[in-house]
Amino acid sequence: MAEVNLRKIVKRYDDVEAVRGIDLDIADHEFVVLVGPSGCGKSTTLRMIAGLEDITDGDVMIGGDVVNDVPPKDRDIAMVFQNYALYPHMTVAENMSFGLRLKHFPKAEIKARVDEAARMLDIVELIDRKPKQLSGGQRQRVAMGRAIVRNPKVFLFDEPLSNLDAKLRVQMRIEIKKVHQKVRTTTVYVTHDQVEAMTLADRVVVMNKGRIEQIGTPQDLYHKPATRFVAGFIGSPAMNFLPCRLEDTAGRLHVRLTEQVAFPLPPARAARYQDAKPDQKLLLGLRPEHITEAKAHAEPGVEAFDAMLDVTEPMGMETLIYFTLADKLVCGRVNPNACARDGEALRLAVDLNNMHLLNEVTGAVI
Repeated sequence: MAEVNLRKIVKRYDDVEAVRGIDLDIADHEFVVLVGPSGCGKSTTLRMIAGLEDITDGDVMIGGDVVNDVPPKDRDIAMVFQNYALYPHMTVAENMSFGLRLKHFPKAEIKARVDEAARMLDIVELIDRKPKQLSGGQRQRVAMGRAIVRNPKVFLFDEPLSNLDAKLRVQMRIEIKKVHQKVRTTTVYVTHDQVEAMTLADRVVVMNKGRIEQIGTPQDLYHKPATRFVAGFIGSPAMNFLPCRLEDTAGRLHVRLTEQVAFPLPPARAARYQDAKPDQKLLLGLRPEHITEAKAHAEPGVEAFDAMLDVTEPMGMETLIYFTLADKLVCGRVNPNACARDGEALRLAVDLNNMHLLNEVTGAVI
């Protein structure tokens, strides 16, 4: 097992710069997820680590050694792809052991490794089947097993769950996490799905337009985003962004959204924003779970207001509500028993203890 280090990595296709000088350190045993929208450079970065893409500039190091010119087969990595890439004429056991047989491992060791991986992935009863006899989830387990038996320094996953249905994706997320807890191999995982990133990663790397926007634990990215892109990308439904301005009223700092709607800031937040310029173009960032039905006894920093609901979406354990404020469509989350109905008014409360203020021009969180 080994750490992975990227130093000023650049990938250029003619005049298009797909990856723009990124630096990243992945510790031994760590599970790091690269996440971002299509075209952000995450898969290209993974393929450069694997040796499947040439590096235009910079260095990739695995275990402290620069591997820029080392062929993929000699990097001691194992990769799991979006498509399972199984040999249709081979059994599960033969597919899983293929790489070991190529390297002439002893038959007894091959069998022991395959049996252990099959037990770990709960595919022991499938060991003699061909890929056509397996479901999508079972095939993905076999692809993972083929990687596990090699006992590599680094696991690389390139959107491995994209071809699975929603229920199976949840199940396979759990399987991948369980495998990592047992094997503890350094893992780099690429996905466009922020739920996968949040549930699997020790640290998440958010990429945008070939650059790294922010690196942090899932909780850090969710509660302390550094930019508007990260704040809007992490979390579902996405964070609401409302144009606003700060004003001092009777010696207390308020955030004003419209002529009729302004909220006093909690003392801790007011101190943080004390140096913001009054004429600065700002956005108020609020996650849907921080806009809820008003309670009889409001907590400090929670302010009530009235809203006319445009649309409601009952979800069972909660109801998503949509209403217009400051000429923007806003999403909130309320209790199913809150009597939220399309086209009707509802008394809501906003939790300003969890608000974010962003510079509207630069997108930076203040």
